Amino acid sequence: MAHTDLPSKSLDIPQFSVLSLTAPVAMGYIPLGTVFGFLFVQAGAAWWLAMLSSLFVFAGAAQYMMIPMVAAGLPAGSIALATLIVNLRHVFYGLSLLELFPPKGWLRWYMVFALTDETYSVLTTIPKTTSHKKMALVACLNHGWWVLGTVIGAIIGAQARITLAGLDFVLASLFAVLTVEQWRTKNSPAPLWVALIAYAVAYPIAAKHALVIAIALSIVAGVLWRPTASAKKGASND
Repeated sequence: MAHTDLPSKSLDIPQFSVLSLTAPVAMGYIPLGTVFGFLFVQAGAAWWLAMLSSLFVFAGAAQYMMIPMVAAGLPAGSIALATLIVNLRHVFYGLSLLELFPPKGWLRWYMVFALTDETYSVLTTIPKTTSHKKMALVACLNHGWWVLGTVIGAIIGAQARITLAGLDFVLASLFAVLTVEQWRTKNSPAPLWVALIAYAVAYPIAAKHALVIAIALSIVAGVLWRPTASAKKGASND
């Protein structure tokens, strides 16, 4: 991915650039989706249910959590509630992107639905003047990579009994790549340090809920930091 600075007056990004922006996500989502689809079918569900799960739930970590629940035969209501709790973190960081989403219509609702950690990371690296349709295309492509991986895994799971152990590490690798991209695009290590410190504070408090607590602390830090940055900018203009 190129790291040249785009001019602020740019109103859009080329079509091919949208595909290149989602390429790192594809390299993570396809193998991860494959593992999910495989395990979901191996847990006793039909392959098409795995595909529908990725189409209408699209919540990677929560979908993995669904696998033992499906295997245990838990009711759909319990699975839905657990999925909602796991995905509460999207409420925190999704607020910062609301002004970039289409003001109304189905496209806005799709963007809210398709927002994942990886899509958020990509959307925050492109110019804010990028058209709503291009932003939606980024989210749609990322969604598509996950569904594609799920279908591949589900078909394999329905036809063969093999192990896909080790591919779960792809998620950690994907986040590492996205973190580096954020660092290089923003040209500041501050967000990374805020996240690390927030997690270091949250983990001793409640290890099981450290991620949600760390996200909340990071948002508070961002809110408090923003006025300071604006004040410095105003002072420099004077």
